[in-house]
Amino acid sequence: MSIYTGPVFEMARKQFVVIADHLEIPEDERDRLLYPKRAVTVSVPVHRDDGTTAVYQGYRVQHHLTMGPTKGGTRFSANLDIGEVAALAIWMSWKCALVGLPYGGAKGGVTVDPPSLSLRELEGLSRRYMQEMIPFVGPHTDVMAPDMGTNEQVMAWFMDTYSAYLGHTVTEIVTGKPVAAGGTVGRREATGRGVVHLAMRAAELLQINPSGARAIVQGFGNVGAVAAAELAARGVKIVGVSDHTACLYDARGLPMEALQKHVAARKVLAGFSAEAAFDPGALLAQPCEFLVPAALERVIDADMAKRLNCRILAEGANGPTTPEADLVLDGRRDEIFLIPDILCNAGGVVVSYFEWVQDLQQLFWEEAEVNQRLRQILDRAFNAMMARVGREHISHRTAAMAAGVEKVFAAKKIRGLFP
Repeated sequence: MSIYTGPVFEMARKQFVVIADHLEIPEDERDRLLYPKRAVTVSVPVHRDDGTTAVYQGYRVQHHLTMGPTKGGTRFSANLDIGEVAALAIWMSWKCALVGLPYGGAKGGVTVDPPSLSLRELEGLSRRYMQEMIPFVGPHTDVMAPDMGTNEQVMAWFMDTYSAYLGHTVTEIVTGKPVAAGGTVGRREATGRGVVHLAMRAAELLQINPSGARAIVQGFGNVGAVAAAELAARGVKIVGVSDHTACLYDARGLPMEALQKHVAARKVLAGFSAEAAFDPGALLAQPCEFLVPAALERVIDADMAKRLNCRILAEGANGPTTPEADLVLDGRRDEIFLIPDILCNAGGVVVSYFEWVQDLQQLFWEEAEVNQRLRQILDRAFNAMMARVGREHISHRTAAMAAGVEKVFAAKKIRGLFP
C-alpha cells in the first residue's frame, strides 16, 4: 500500500518503470529511487472576510536530497492531492538532473480555488501555509517557487513570512520573487522562452522555417502566453490558443497584439472573440508545425496522440502526455518531433537556480547574461538527448528521462545507504 495514489502519480510511476527497465536498474533499488523521501500534510486555517474560519489542506513533497536541496513550485488548485504533488516532485527530480542542477525535486501546494479568495484571504492563506512549512524548508533544504495558482506576490509573502520568523531577510528561501524583493530579471518569462528556444532547435533540425509556420498553444497562463509571444516574434503564425475560459482558432492567424492586450486587461481569454470560438476538444488535432500543450497534465491520451497533426510537439506543461499516448507517438517518430516536458519546460527551474545563486552571493546579473546562460544549459541538455537518441535508437522521452534517472541513481549508489 502507498499514500501516493491517483492518475497523475500512476502516470509518473509507469514512466519510471519504462526507464528503470531500459537502464536495467535492479528491482530492489527501484522503490528507493521512485518514492519520495518526505511528504508533509498540514491544515491551513484562514479567517474569511465574512468572519468565518475555513481550513484548507496543504502539502509539500520532497523527492530526494541526494544531490542538494530540493526545488519545486507551490500550486494552489481546487483539485490538488498528494498523489499529484508527489508526481510533480518526481518529474522535477529527473528534470534537475537532466539539465545539471544541484537539486532534488519537490512540489507543494494547497487544495483551494484561488479565484474564490479575496486578496486579503489569499495573503492569509499564503502566509499560514509558509508558516506551517518552516520546520521542513530552508535555503539549503527545500526552496519553493511559483506554480499554477501562485505568482510573484505569493512568493514575496512566503519570503517575508520565513524572514520574519528568522529575524532577518532570507531572499534565497524562494525563487520567482519580484525583482524588487530579490528576484532575478528574466525569471517570469524563462519557461516560455525555454520552450520556444528548444522548439527552434527542433525546427532547425527539421529544416522548418519559422516565418509563416503555424502554432497552437493550449494554456494561456505564464508559460503559454510567453511562448505564444516568443513564437510570434520569430514570425510564427499563432492559429489557436486556449485557457480554462475560452478556446480560439483561426487558420489565418490570430491577432496577437490585440489578444495580449485583452488578456493583460481581463486576465483570461473569455470575451475576446465570438467569431474565433472553437471546440477545446478538437484544438490539439488541428494542423500546425508547432503544438505547445502548456496547461494541465494528461491532455494527450492515446486517442488524441493518433489525431495530432503537428510536426513539433513542445511540452510546456508537466505530464501532458500519458504513457499510452507515448506508445502511439513512439510509432510516429518520423512524423512528430517530441520535446519532452522534463527538458522542454526546464527553463523555469534553470533561471530559478540562477536566482537562488544570485541571492546567496548577493550579486545580480543583467538579463542578457541570464538568457545567455539559460540557452547554454538548454542546448547542452538538448544535444545530450539527441546524441542518446541516435546512439541507443530510443524515443526522445526515454532518452531525456534516462539521463535524469541514471544521474540520481549514480549519486545514491556512490553516497551509499545510511545507516
